[in-house]
Amino acid sequence: MHPELIKLEKIFTPSVLTKIDDPLLARYKIDLWMKRDDLLHPVISGNKWRKLKYILDHALSLGSDTLISMGGAYSNHLHVMAYVGKLLGLKTIGYIRGEQPDILNPTLLDIKGWGMELRFLTRAEYRVLRQYKYNRALPGIKLGQYWLPEGGAQLLALKGVSELLSEIRIPYNTICVPCGTGTTLAGMINEVPDEVSILGFAALKNAHFLNDEVAGLLSQSRNNWHINLEYHFGGFAKINADLCAFIEDFEVKTSIPLESVYTGKMMYALFDLIKKNYFAPGQCIIALHTGGLQGNRG
Repeated sequence: MHPELIKLEKIFTPSVLTKIDDPLLARYKIDLWMKRDDLLHPVISGNKWRKLKYILDHALSLGSDTLISMGGAYSNHLHVMAYVGKLLGLKTIGYIRGEQPDILNPTLLDIKGWGMELRFLTRAEYRVLRQYKYNRALPGIKLGQYWLPEGGAQLLALKGVSELLSEIRIPYNTICVPCGTGTTLAGMINEVPDEVSILGFAALKNAHFLNDEVAGLLSQSRNNWHINLEYHFGGFAKINADLCAFIEDFEVKTSIPLESVYTGKMMYALFDLIKKNYFAPGQCIIALHTGGLQGNRG
């Protein structure tokens, strides 16, 4: 690994497993643990760092001086990329979905303050960018510039994601992860034993395409995974009173903060499925907290 990344990793706190205690879990004889990747670092937290780690290593090995990527106005991916870019002395450019607002939200203020150049695109222009998957694929890319697709969704991201599995040192039956691009899910599918089930929860509406996206990232065909498409709450970043109440109640009971785009929806879904006897009694479930709490400011 590049020496600058080796130095950077020293600022991280090891991710821990936290046991979730709730009368519902006892009633249905379910052990539920949360992998607290939100605690890795105050800014560079969750699966965003794990996905970026080996992409950054590749970019630095090529002598790149600029990182370019894309995301929404509250993008956790761009938020982490801008901060890491500043720490590594790299220029960063972010293509932002939607018109430039008169007043920047906290996420955009952060990434602009960390030196990221913001380029706002129409939704049609943004959709075109999604077809470019590799580091030199972006039309007009210049020498020294390195392109990252939305969410860091490329094969190099899988290696970093898979490393979190070696940090889980208890036996478990199922591991759960929220899904945006499906990259984190794919990284875990590649590495878990056949007897472990992997359950993804789509954060966006009409996400059937994620099945093909994930399958295309796998090193081999596996049949121990499934993406649940039923708990999007109306679409990406959509919420309702039930979800908000669940997130608030969960934090009161566990002291674990959730956000409403990814991990909050996954945990709501998990508790709902447990009540519906989806999981057999005696199962041990690991839920991955993918960070992104900065988005709560919006």
